[in-house]
Amino acid sequence: MSKSFKPAYEKIEPTFGSSISFRTYNKDHQNKNNSFWHYHPEIELVYVNGGTGKRQIGSHVSYYRNGDLILIGPHLPHCGFTDSLTEHEAETVIQIKQDFLGEEFFGIPEMKGIKTLLERSQKGIVFHGENKRNIGRKVESLKNLNSFHRLLGLLDIFRMLEEAENYTILNAHGFILETELQDNNRINVVFNFVKQEYMRSIGLDEIAEMVSMTVPGFCRYFKKITGKTFTQFVNEYRLAHAAKLLHEKQISITDVCFECGFNNFSHFNKQFKRFTGKSPSAYRNELKYAVS
Repeated sequence: MSKSFKPAYEKIEPTFGSSISFRTYNKDHQNKNNSFWHYHPEIELVYVNGGTGKRQIGSHVSYYRNGDLILIGPHLPHCGFTDSLTEHEAETVIQIKQDFLGEEFFGIPEMKGIKTLLERSQKGIVFHGENKRNIGRKVESLKNLNSFHRLLGLLDIFRMLEEAENYTILNAHGFILETELQDNNRINVVFNFVKQEYMRSIGLDEIAEMVSMTVPGFCRYFKKITGKTFTQFVNEYRLAHAAKLLHEKQISITDVCFECGFNNFSHFNKQFKRFTGKSPSAYRNELKYAVS
């Protein structure tokens, strides 16, 4: 197994004098933790202020516009959401342990709704529209608070997230993270490999050998973990990347097709329309008018 495809376990260090890890990035100070799928036991809340990019969480891959607000549960593998092409104003990343307020805190009656929210976050949640923008501003405002008031502000943000009506659960039909570390590592190896090699044809025998499984065994395993076939997952990754390229690069749709790993333009068009509901040309033409 190539070392470059091994899953990354991210060790989270809270901000000094706090139980919360709070980090901000901008175009001059980019978040470097974007290259590989990684995971950690902490809950993560990310607000991307403006810009466009890809969401890669568990078995879910999609494209966002006009920023993003994402809540990710513990041990859920994901990639970073920004890079040099995202053109966002700022990115704020908050990470906390599940029991950062003690094992019993979220069991009290007042926390019932927030406890449900955090349970839903195990499948990844993305927030939209005014909920995204209003809560995002609140997230950014924590930067100027001391550790005590930042904690109170975070609880208020959780309340706002719990009351939000405009959201999507990203893996409602998919990802089930196995509790065994070996399974956790194995699926991350697969995700990292796809991220690096999606531009070429990937054979089932090649990926099965990489994780020391037979082809039939790997196919059953991958479908059980992700709810998708391996081919479906790879194509969705390619299509999300195609959506990103259509927005960010002024290149022909034919070039987008081949740059994303498709070798048949007609097949690419059909798959893209099935994935987004629009042809690549219609999708590109409507981007300038879309607001989310």
